[in-house]
Amino acid sequence: MAEFSKSAVTKETGIRHFFAAAGYSWGGFQRLLQEAAFRQELLFAAVSLILLIAVGASFGEIVIGMVIFLGVFAVEAMNTAVEEVIDRISPEISNVGKYAKDLGSFAVFCMLVAAGLYMLYIIGSHLFFR
Repeated sequence: MAEFSKSAVTKETGIRHFFAAAGYSWGGFQRLLQEAAFRQELLFAAVSLILLIAVGASFGEIVIGMVIFLGVFAVEAMNTAVEEVIDRISPEISNVGKYAKDLGSFAVFCMLVAAGLYMLYIIGSHLFFR
C-alpha cells in the first residue's frame, strides 16, 4: 500500500485560517471584478436594491432579494473558476471543455432568471396590488 506524504502547502488553523480564508475570498472578489458579466450582475443587484427600496419593499423582501443576488455572485464565481480551469488544462477547443463552460453559463442564467422573477414579483406586487 502506498503511503501518502504530507501536503507541501501549510494549512492555517484557528483564527489564522479565518484571516487566510478572508484573504483568499478578497482575491477571488478582485478577480471576479475583472469579468464584465460580474460587473453587470453587480449593477443589476444595485438597481434592484434601489427599486426595492423605492417601492417600499419590506426589510425581509429586501434581504431575500440580496440573498438571491449573493447566489448569483457565487454561481458566477464558480462559473469563472470552471472557465479558468478549462482554459488552463485544455487550451485547445474540445467538446468536454465546451460542455463544462456551457453548463456553468446555464447555472448563472438560472440564477439570473430567479433574481429577475423575484424582482418582478416584489416590485409588481408593490406597484399594482397594494
